[in-house]
Amino acid sequence: MLICDHLKPPDPYNQIVEGHLRETDFYYVSQIGVIQCQSAMINALIERWRPETHTFHFPVGECAVTLEDMAMILGLPTYGLPVTGPTMNSFEALEAECLHQFGIAPKKTDCRGSFIKLTWFRGLKDRIVLTDDIHIQMWRNWDCENYAYRYHLLAHYRRLLDDLQEGHFVWQAYGVGHIEPDMIPLDIRHHSVIWSVTVPLISFKCAEWHASDRFRRQFGLSQGVPNQE
Repeated sequence: MLICDHLKPPDPYNQIVEGHLRETDFYYVSQIGVIQCQSAMINALIERWRPETHTFHFPVGECAVTLEDMAMILGLPTYGLPVTGPTMNSFEALEAECLHQFGIAPKKTDCRGSFIKLTWFRGLKDRIVLTDDIHIQMWRNWDCENYAYRYHLLAHYRRLLDDLQEGHFVWQAYGVGHIEPDMIPLDIRHHSVIWSVTVPLISFKCAEWHASDRFRRQFGLSQGVPNQE
């Protein structure tokens, strides 16, 4: 499980950077901020993942991370042309590309492999995340309030998942009453009709089946017998 920190307002980028992010539809995900990973819960979920069905198996049924989750949580588009291209695996290539695009290059400490940290891009506008006292205090308050929840042991999450009963599991996490009505921008829902398709999901050399016929209840549909092929 990932907890995303949305406490601070969106942090403006350099106009050129923001233009590239919006053009590739990565602007929403770039605004998420700090992400806290609950490793114990992740491990408990991994134990219940079945590669032969591409789903998590719980006492109440099967579920998985869906295209709807990608759109609603990360703001990533689920329809259209793929974002692809060669990977720049050297610092010199990243340096040259940034000099070409922005007229300034990052330091090696601003990069990680073939990636450039978003903090460097934000720094193009001379803004640093959590620089003012208000946002710093908001983060500290959030961290303290969620400390116990984030540091439960693996055994705790195993027990919670094993004891799941009907009525405990929220199948439609984005339904009425679960999120604020104005939280999700309307344009993210434009292609919601394809969120329940059964298709392979491909990311470079990785492929995973979006077996929506096995977790139809996550889309508010009745669960029948999955395709056995």
